[in-house]
Amino acid sequence: MGGDVETSFLTGANAVYIAEVYSRYLEDPSSVDPSWIDLFQELRDGADDLSGDLVGPSWTSRGNKVIGAPDPEAAAAKPGKGKGVQPPPGASQEEIRARTLDSIRALMMIRAYRVRGHLMADLDPLGLHKTNEHPELDYRSYGFVEADLGREIFIDNVLGMESAPLRQIIDVVRDTYCGTIGVEFMHIQDPDQKSWIQRRIESERNQTKFTPEGKTAILERLTEAEGFEKFLQVKYTGTKRFGLEGGESVIPAIEQILKRGSQLGLVDVNLGMAHRGRLNVLTAIMHKPYRAIFSEFQGNSANPDDVQGSGDVKYHLGTSADREFDGNVVHLSLQANPSHLEAADPVVLGKVRAKQTLTGDLELGRKKAMAILIHGDAAFAGQGLVAECFGLSQLKGYRTGGTIHIVINNQIGFTTSPQYSRSGQYCTDIAKMVQAPILHCNGDDPEAVVHAARIATEFRQEFGVDVVVDMVCYRRHGHNESDEPAFTQPIMYQKIAKTETTRTLYANRLVADGVLSQADADAMSDRFTARMEEEYQAGSTYKPNRADWLAGKWEGLEAMNGEEEYRQDKTTISPEDLKQVGTVLGTPPENFDVNRKILRQMKAKLQMIETGQGFDWAMGEALAFGSLVKDGHPVRLSGQDSGRGTFSHRHSVLVDQKTEERYIPLEQISETQARYEVIDSPLSEFSVLGYEYGYSLSEPRALVLWEAQFGDFANGAQVIFDQFISSGESKWLRMSGLVCLLPHGYEGQGPEHSSARPERYLQLCAEDNMQVCNLTTPANYFHALRRQVLRNFRKPLIIMAPKSLLRHKLAVSIATDFTDHGFRRVIGETATTLVADDKVRRVVLCSGKVYYDLFQAREDQGIDDVVLVRVEQLYPWPKDTLMAILKRYPNADVVWCQEEPANMGYWMFVDLRIDYALEELDHKYRRVSYAGRPASASPATGSNREHGREQNLLVEQALTWKRDVLPQPFRRATKLSIIGQ
Repeated sequence: MGGDVETSFLTGANAVYIAEVYSRYLEDPSSVDPSWIDLFQELRDGADDLSGDLVGPSWTSRGNKVIGAPDPEAAAAKPGKGKGVQPPPGASQEEIRARTLDSIRALMMIRAYRVRGHLMADLDPLGLHKTNEHPELDYRSYGFVEADLGREIFIDNVLGMESAPLRQIIDVVRDTYCGTIGVEFMHIQDPDQKSWIQRRIESERNQTKFTPEGKTAILERLTEAEGFEKFLQVKYTGTKRFGLEGGESVIPAIEQILKRGSQLGLVDVNLGMAHRGRLNVLTAIMHKPYRAIFSEFQGNSANPDDVQGSGDVKYHLGTSADREFDGNVVHLSLQANPSHLEAADPVVLGKVRAKQTLTGDLELGRKKAMAILIHGDAAFAGQGLVAECFGLSQLKGYRTGGTIHIVINNQIGFTTSPQYSRSGQYCTDIAKMVQAPILHCNGDDPEAVVHAARIATEFRQEFGVDVVVDMVCYRRHGHNESDEPAFTQPIMYQKIAKTETTRTLYANRLVADGVLSQADADAMSDRFTARMEEEYQAGSTYKPNRADWLAGKWEGLEAMNGEEEYRQDKTTISPEDLKQVGTVLGTPPENFDVNRKILRQMKAKLQMIETGQGFDWAMGEALAFGSLVKDGHPVRLSGQDSGRGTFSHRHSVLVDQKTEERYIPLEQISETQARYEVIDSPLSEFSVLGYEYGYSLSEPRALVLWEAQFGDFANGAQVIFDQFISSGESKWLRMSGLVCLLPHGYEGQGPEHSSARPERYLQLCAEDNMQVCNLTTPANYFHALRRQVLRNFRKPLIIMAPKSLLRHKLAVSIATDFTDHGFRRVIGETATTLVADDKVRRVVLCSGKVYYDLFQAREDQGIDDVVLVRVEQLYPWPKDTLMAILKRYPNADVVWCQEEPANMGYWMFVDLRIDYALEELDHKYRRVSYAGRPASASPATGSNREHGREQNLLVEQALTWKRDVLPQPFRRATKLSIIGQ
């Protein structure tokens, strides 16, 4: 309610009536209309449950009760009901009504503080943003006057007091809601969550009573955080490190989350963050040796000399560690990340989900594994990926039991002030979309920050939802240490220059309170500086003795050494397994009303098994999934409409036509099978692809797939492809076996539904970093999927998935293709009616769906001297396999045919590679020719008629045009040598 509404509501003509109703409510709630019950109950919400802090500070050893469990002592101390307003003996009816009205007014004011108190909280350490008195928080707005401040008012045990003077009530709500912590929680719709927050912060006036030992521990963490940054600034002045200065309180806050979380069952925590403060988190939280950091500052690699890869700058790197808190061990993992802010968020969430699946934590309430995401204020408000991740937080298949978000709120972006970077009051407003509680705290009050972190941890463990800690602080240097911030924020940086550090302020506070002496505080700092000097000297000779990878779940896997082309892993299955899996796929469940169209498809599957013929694309895929889960390899597939399949081909989930009950055949393969998951994702490519990539990082034994609705839409997730999938192993030594299915093919559906832009992925290929395929048979697809988890290494796989080939009468396989033959990187000519090899006029190389257009045209025209060769795997480039095929046709010219325009697709990737093969063979024709669409700004025409004309033309070019009249796109003036592979 607004201030004016509340004032008129309480001071107008209805005041006496309201007082009478409230008085009756206090005596007997059932005696008033339910609408009044709702109002009065909201006003006094939580009054019966205030029982003090349930667990006490976690900085010292104390008995810890489980948040949310009944407390016998508190129950015994609960006030009774039905006492009503107790007037003095002989009070008149008018006085009773006045006292009742005072109670309502006071309760309305208390509620206003719960809703608006954060607006007057002392949050800015720099004091640049002054808070003005809010009218809804002024006791005068509720009809009180100054003379009322000393008057006792009955508030029915709200705030833990049966009655109190108005002045005391105001002091309590201001201490609770307007101190150095401001809490936003009244937007929460869940009554239990809202009540929990209210009880938790009002029970001890929103502060933890830290012991002297606890306060000293906080100071030690601040001393380490500040001392490390100062030492780096002295030794490496002006070197980029994105230091934490001004936000040091985040270190004891994270420590508190880990300590309190370990008491509440946490055993695995995955952290994600941008650059600022990363070096401090690496050392203080992850316990990476200081000498290792100093070695990297001196230009040395973070990895042993025998480890290949590009590496990355030190403030992008991650690591893992085990930490012990009071006998509880917590495994920590800090995700490496690029400069793309917030891009690591979904990756971390996917890793957590995989950990929860592996440990059975999904069934145990997701209490054991958790994500901590550390954000900057500008990125939290500005990056849409943050909202996408909040959108995943409560979805089946993606929820992880709540994430703790910590915003290091520097009150500035690079050079952009908040009024230019967001429209809302706070950078954290986006969190309200999932009704997450938000705890704003002053970064210069470390105890407030640690207290907020503790509440966040307990809330997450109790309710399994996201919670946000917004630590308002500042950035002592510019965007980086070589930047000059006074160019754009002179007043802010004049203030910062005069501001004592957080550690100094807190040390002075502890000295003043007698917790420790000034000499003790100084000695603490001196000891750490001496330690830094020792570590600095050791850094000059430091050598990393192991690479941070291939441990834990990755044990037994290896880095790929040698030519990928010569590694042929066994991917076939036995005829018995083929029959077992296929029979399950083709057998409808009992007492289940299956759609009649799907019944026909299931009958066709059984016929495939019986005859060994006609295996289509959906069957090939399902056989791959089913055979893998049967052998103990989990399969997880997610994407928009993946259950049914965008093109209504998969039907991995059957829906009862009467009850909408779901049935998943691939969950019925055997009693001992591994988990199969198929998830219809939200309409978000960026976050979902990042999530699945993260999942693949934690579970190498699973086949993890992400499917785009159309391949074109993958460009919405390009950051994940560029910064993680293609380069993560080289930069951060992180393997992934993620499969990306990108529907691709020119069928006249226009520019946005034709091309998955294969050229983009091929441009990213080098150093055997990933695989790019455009497959033409269900069996080859089957083997490509199986080899992803049957190899002893992991590489991402990008597949230009089919559309029209899903039901093409020629795009089928036979049973022996699954049981007797493995994956084929190149498929040579399969026809037996052509001329002899030395009489072949032309070899047409192609990839994907265009093969069937060429094949059909060749058949229709009776051409017998043109050979069709399918390059199924574009990268790693199968050079020797292709050369062996080309060698068979010494007199044939070679043409590359593709559907895509010349500046797209594969041409610019394969051109020189084919030429190189022809040169090495000393072939009659040294250069490959091109047949296809001319270069174009748009991927495809929007006219179906024009599409048909173009398609017929490129097929004609490939099969019949003479070499000297074929298109010559991008004709080279000089011959270029092939680079790399």
